[in-house]
Amino acid sequence: MVFMILHLSGDPTSLMLPLEATPEDVERFRHIMGFDRPLISQYLDFLRGIVAGDFGESFRYRSPAMSVVLERVPATAILTGGALLVTLLVAIPLGVLAAVKKDSVWDRVATVLALVGQAVPGFFLAIMMIYVFAVRLSLVPTYGFSGWRSLILPSITLGLYSAAALTRLLRANLSEVLRQDYIRTATAKGVTRRIMVIRHGMRNAFLPVLTLLGIQVGVLLGGSVITETVFAWPGLGRLMIQAVLNRDYPVVQAAVFFTAIVFLVINFLIDLLYSVLDPRIRYQ
Repeated sequence: MVFMILHLSGDPTSLMLPLEATPEDVERFRHIMGFDRPLISQYLDFLRGIVAGDFGESFRYRSPAMSVVLERVPATAILTGGALLVTLLVAIPLGVLAAVKKDSVWDRVATVLALVGQAVPGFFLAIMMIYVFAVRLSLVPTYGFSGWRSLILPSITLGLYSAAALTRLLRANLSEVLRQDYIRTATAKGVTRRIMVIRHGMRNAFLPVLTLLGIQVGVLLGGSVITETVFAWPGLGRLMIQAVLNRDYPVVQAAVFFTAIVFLVINFLIDLLYSVLDPRIRYQ
């Protein structure tokens, strides 16, 4: 689908040749690049290249497309890690507090914050945070990657949306677990509330949360496209935006392929973690 959509938008000949190029020059260039061939033929060549690990050469950078993508991965990995840390630091305390204090003021506050976190567009939140904390207060840089302080705003922007979804799911699951018979039995035996919630409640309520967390890692990788663009972060998301604007097909295709593989690997690892949290899965 990505291949077809990119190629149906037109070839990059007009972007790669100078304005004074003649129609003959354009046709000659399209023939050399293979843009004049049927789309199905170009697609089959693309598939053969993937099997051999060859995604083609970037039209703009004049180097292998996957190499261009891998150069930007560390910056995106740092941003995703920071956003994931924000997600966990916000979602777990809020979700546990809302479940333990159900129907209280804390529960309502957590629910409202989760709703706002999912409702506010990421680009709007990013712009507002830049204006307040970078422009008005001058606490952090406005853009780029110049140290750990540059990571604060984009990590918060990217992590709050995922934190909202995790908070709501953890609250719902933990509330259900705390109503189970074995929890009441543990309470009757004198188990303290803190041990009961952490050792018994969280361990059983965290499996669905772990599943959503794996999905959210993929969301963080994909959502970084907008965040990296707003904050001029030199990562994979910004590279994809530039590649789309330049119609650099090989780079876009390599980036999408890499992101999909990472997403699959992360979800596979999370499936393996199920047996660690719940031994019954391992026995089955």
